[in-house]
Amino acid sequence: MADEIPWERLFEEALRVRQRAHVPYSRFPVGAAVLYADGSVVAGCNVENATYGLTVCAERNAFAAGVAQGREKPVAVAVVVDTPDPCPPCGMCRQVMAEFAGPDIPVRSRTLSGAEARYSLGELLPHAFTRAFL
Repeated sequence: MADEIPWERLFEEALRVRQRAHVPYSRFPVGAAVLYADGSVVAGCNVENATYGLTVCAERNAFAAGVAQGREKPVAVAVVVDTPDPCPPCGMCRQVMAEFAGPDIPVRSRTLSGAEARYSLGELLPHAFTRAFL
């Protein structure tokens, strides 16, 4: 399945939306793109807030936009960051991904210089709290 994922398309969308990030405090723009089983791609960027706690990461915004658009079955996630090394999603983003996707979903992070890290959600969040506990 990972061979069939249009990773370049996902990274292009994440890079594009990253330019729209609202990051006046951290100056750390991030873009994310989620591929769904129907072939659609939904992108999101981080949006900061002066209260800090209300800041929403790019990955969570992409998943929320997918929900708002009625998308189902995410199959891949791409993240673009401007750091020396690829940056994995934060813990809250990992938990949100686990709400909508299984542990096998591939997650890739790429820097502006092209360095890339590859994970599965299960590697990033091996003991996710899921609806199975409820």
